[in-house]
Amino acid sequence: MNKIIDNLDNILKNVRDGSTLLVGGFGLCGIPEYCIEIIKNIGVKDLTIVSNNCGVDDFGLGILLQNRQIKKIIASYVGENKLFEQQFINGDIEVILTPQGTLAEQLRAGGAGIAGFYTPTGVGTAIAEGKETKVFDGKEYLLEKAIKGDFGLIKAQKADKHGNLVFNKTARNFNPLCAMAANVSVAEVEEIVDEIEPDSIHLSGIYIDYVYLGNKYEKRIEKIITREV
Repeated sequence: MNKIIDNLDNILKNVRDGSTLLVGGFGLCGIPEYCIEIIKNIGVKDLTIVSNNCGVDDFGLGILLQNRQIKKIIASYVGENKLFEQQFINGDIEVILTPQGTLAEQLRAGGAGIAGFYTPTGVGTAIAEGKETKVFDGKEYLLEKAIKGDFGLIKAQKADKHGNLVFNKTARNFNPLCAMAANVSVAEVEEIVDEIEPDSIHLSGIYIDYVYLGNKYEKRIEKIITREV
């Protein structure tokens, strides 16, 4: 089955107000730049965003914050985004801060069809408020529920027509998990090849519904640190 499309708009126009979007990336590394821009242009509102963080003020998911399209964010890091911080303080958006490993496992569980899991992370903190706990071998664990979403928007380095993906180094972070846990997964990529050697595949095409070839990715660096010569 050929999953390559030449128009993202035709797919993402199905995103509705109130949808839950699982968005790959880590900081500004491996983010689906084209998909985010189209979501902005469509103008859908009251979105729930699940992502490690929310970009910067004027790039990545930050442009959806600027457009006030986000109602709720499930993330592990507020980061350098001043707009994100201000909207949180003002009560304009709901923010569920989640330990990074817990967030990753919630998405993995969603993709694997597991309803939830127990973890020691967060026990005895504000994160545990209102959640079930259980003792195993004398140690207390916290029950965390799986996360699933309506759409998974991800970025990969390479794809074949079947949707098999290869990610570029640290871009292989939340991207596979967001694809696995979504009802509809859209992968934008930098290269499409005829075939990927099976042992080189990072994510099987069974988790991908559509592949889009982008070009001229901006790939901003969140903080540039150089050494004096």
